[in-house]
Amino acid sequence: MAELHFFTGTMDSGKSTLALQTNHNHATRGRVGRIFSTHDRAGEAMLSSRLGLTHEAIEVGEGFDFWKYVVDALTQGARIDYLICDEAQFYTATQIDQLAKLVDELQIDVFAFGILTDFRTALFPGSARLVELADRMNVLQVEALCWCGKRATHNARTEDGVMVTEGEVIVVGDVDPTTPAPGEDVEVAYEVLCRQHHRRRLTAARAKAVSLAPEPLPFG
Repeated sequence: MAELHFFTGTMDSGKSTLALQTNHNHATRGRVGRIFSTHDRAGEAMLSSRLGLTHEAIEVGEGFDFWKYVVDALTQGARIDYLICDEAQFYTATQIDQLAKLVDELQIDVFAFGILTDFRTALFPGSARLVELADRMNVLQVEALCWCGKRATHNARTEDGVMVTEGEVIVVGDVDPTTPAPGEDVEVAYEVLCRQHHRRRLTAARAKAVSLAPEPLPFG
């Protein structure tokens, strides 16, 4: 029986690497799949990992219809045994419903990979729906670490080096500052933190700056 799998973890936990490995494992067994992604750091219609691995993918826009895409492909004689869906946190709830329908009605395995919460610690709509519908939810065992060495559980966004908790949910960036887009002058980067340091907005750069700050002179 086909199943809807959801693999989740913070940034740096190896989700995209696992997505590529999952595709490789199934393809080498003679299965035929399709790879989907959206807002990938490498650009449109790409699936990339921070280890440098890349693969062409089908870009999932807000209006993309998984059910229609697969049914049309099958009608034209294509074979599809499974779907690899990276950056699934950015999919709409409706698109997750479509993936579940493909599993139930057409017996196509779906492997979705994504982050649970955004930089505000709120659940992404796509991830929330996957938690509700997935047959299997897997938390990645490769733990990302906060700068303090504790297990990282939260994703933080920085703008010009300052951590922010408000703004647009989807702003493409990486663990290194991104080059500002034309007309913009803000460098955006992401960092994984433990809950304590996310609450305190204490990023690695800020912690370093604080540790290098001179001790106050004693008075009195």
